[in-house]
Amino acid sequence: MQPRNTLIIMSDEHNRRIAGCYGDSIVQTPHLDGLAARGTRFTQAYTASPICVSARASFATGQWVHQHRCWSSAEAYAGRPESWGHVLQRANRPVVSIGKLHYRSRHDDNGFDREILPLHIVGERGWTLGLLRDPLPPYPGAAELAADIGAGDSKYSHYDRNVCAAAQQWLESCGRDGDKPWTLFVSFVSPHYPLRAPQEYFDRYIDADIGEPELWDFEPQHPALKKMYAFYDYREHFGTEQRRIARAAYYGLVNFLDDRVGALLATLDELGLAGDTRVIYTSDHGEMLGEQGMWTKMLMHESSAGVPLIMAGPDIPRGAVVDAPVSLVDIHPTILESAGLASDARLPGDALFAIANGAERRSPVISEFHDGGSPCGYFMLRLAHWKYIYWCDGPAQLFDLRADPLEADDLGSDPAHTAIRAHCEAALREICDPDAANRQAFADQAARIARYGGRESILGAAGGDFGFTPLDDIEAELRAIAAGRGVV
Repeated sequence: MQPRNTLIIMSDEHNRRIAGCYGDSIVQTPHLDGLAARGTRFTQAYTASPICVSARASFATGQWVHQHRCWSSAEAYAGRPESWGHVLQRANRPVVSIGKLHYRSRHDDNGFDREILPLHIVGERGWTLGLLRDPLPPYPGAAELAADIGAGDSKYSHYDRNVCAAAQQWLESCGRDGDKPWTLFVSFVSPHYPLRAPQEYFDRYIDADIGEPELWDFEPQHPALKKMYAFYDYREHFGTEQRRIARAAYYGLVNFLDDRVGALLATLDELGLAGDTRVIYTSDHGEMLGEQGMWTKMLMHESSAGVPLIMAGPDIPRGAVVDAPVSLVDIHPTILESAGLASDARLPGDALFAIANGAERRSPVISEFHDGGSPCGYFMLRLAHWKYIYWCDGPAQLFDLRADPLEADDLGSDPAHTAIRAHCEAALREICDPDAANRQAFADQAARIARYGGRESILGAAGGDFGFTPLDDIEAELRAIAAGRGVV
């Protein structure tokens, strides 16, 4: 396959069901739909972890979370293990990032020739409250999320406009230079909360028939899930009207994101680069959007652990749909193959070009979670139409996604499914020892808690509050980009 330019576009918290090409008839996503029409759409793509920091570390390294050990939102990628960017740099291939990374710091060697408008974790520490999992602490975040919904610009929407402008500037100034294919990673925050959409986008959906969240009154029976639902007590703060406004705002944010994607694709066309550039669109994880009484992510539900994944460009089948499970870790070898480079066969991912043409993944897809609100680690494994969830403290769960797409019927204790549960657990244990990974996560987090002065110190610090990643460190750069002078 001939080396080509590669443009990776990542959003944050995009529920893959909320896109026209994934079956939603209300949201307006013409640019993502058009990308899917001229490329390949993966219907069963998953994050490596339903939380930003861990997922993005897996995206960078091509490793599962238990391998890179960026367990939580307070344990971010810091340049090791090496990323696909480091491999590109060794081969002297141009590689640039624009937008949100959510690694530890721009001062680390993250594998980019340049980081433009990088958004990293707060204070190089992140959400330290999430380290406290035994016992779980009080958490005010659910009330904060419910209070910040509706119409209006946020710092994040301003940021995304500037990220798009910076990417367009880079393509115009650098996209046609040089004799080697480039790799450009453009990362938006939308449709991540706050669930506040710019007015024109909010207005398109506030009176639309979006409907109530599926299974809003769901009551978890699993003991660990009960603790998570008590920690993330969203149902205490989202009444009927709040749900209507928040869901309309989320649809508006997806529409807003789609327009940014459209602007980038239009720039590729205008510069004559589209025919020589492969485009990958995905998100770091999904958004529950009120389904089963939950908002944001953290769960292994399809709306949280599932992600959109679309590829288009040279050597990618047009108008194709792939139903086989794939993962964010598969993007690592895909980027390298697009640049004409070999990937490390010891990594768990498989390049998506072969899968798009009918090849099977070498092993099942997994996802794992070791962050705030969870009293223990837990792992998801997809095997055919089965979703198996292994809890390190509690009974396993099993869902038949073909018969039960809403994941309402837990077959984890059904005697009729003993054999498939055993088969799934064996498949998971071929990939990792989940209990050993859980112990390692708690040990690593205990060491970090001690480094930060102990549990009480974390509880008393400002970092214990939820909040959002600030933009203070890049305000000058944002102004320069907005003025059209920030890239070169």
